[in-house]
Amino acid sequence: MLHELKEFFGCGNVYVNRRHDNHREHLYRYDVRSPRDLLGRIIPFFEANPLRTAKADDFRKFAAIVRMKEGGLHKTVEGMIQIAKIVETMNHRKPSRFLESSEAIRQPPLPDGRAEDMVLASWRHGGP
Repeated sequence: MLHELKEFFGCGNVYVNRRHDNHREHLYRYDVRSPRDLLGRIIPFFEANPLRTAKADDFRKFAAIVRMKEGGLHKTVEGMIQIAKIVETMNHRKPSRFLESSEAIRQPPLPDGRAEDMVLASWRHGGP
C-alpha cells in the first residue's frame, strides 16, 4: 500500500523501520520531505480531501508550519519559537526541547564581538 501511495503522489520514499523488540516484522513508512512536493502535492491533496480523524487538526498545523518554513520564518529565533509553540500542541503534546533551551540555537559571538541570532542546524550544535 505504501508503494502505491508513492506511485499515486509521484514523490517520496518508502523506508523500513527495523524492529529490535519482540515483534517479528519490521515496520514500513512512506516519507515525503521535499518542501516542493509537500507544498505542491501532499498538502493540496489533503486540503481537497480532508482527514476525518483526530489527525485533521495536526495536519492543518503541519501545513501551516511547512508554509511558515517556506516563507523563511524558521531562520529567525522568533520564528522558531512560533513554530515550536505550534509543534507543542501536536501529536502527543510533548514539551518542545527548543523552548526549554533557546540558548542552544544561538551562535557564539562573531569575531568582532557581535552576537548573531540564527538557528543552527542540529549537527552544528550537538543536538539530535
